[in-house]
Amino acid sequence: MIDTYAFGRMVVAGNTYTSDLIIFPDRIHSSWWRKKGHRLCLEDIQDVVKEEIEVLVIGTGHMGLMKVEDDVKQYARSHGIRLVVEKTTKAVESFNNLFQQKKTAGAFHLTC
Repeated sequence: MIDTYAFGRMVVAGNTYTSDLIIFPDRIHSSWWRKKGHRLCLEDIQDVVKEEIEVLVIGTGHMGLMKVEDDVKQYARSHGIRLVVEKTTKAVESFNNLFQQKKTAGAFHLTC
């Protein structure tokens, strides 16, 4: 569960992160970055999709500047993964709600 989020900073289970991160059901990958910067493509989340998750929450940044490419949306749709794409503040709320109900992962851009 995510404790708090503010621009450029996220606290998860008492640990502070200042780089983009992926939260898996059983671990955290800190210092995550995308191949195309502010564009999220399927290659960027290969480790996530191997997890056989039910839900993927994507935080697109404080102002929502990170864009999710169509290949991610198509993959999620074809594999029965619910995809939630929101600005990071809202995505944190969604993640915390869904995390307790379904096998959920989250990919969060902490700035922009």
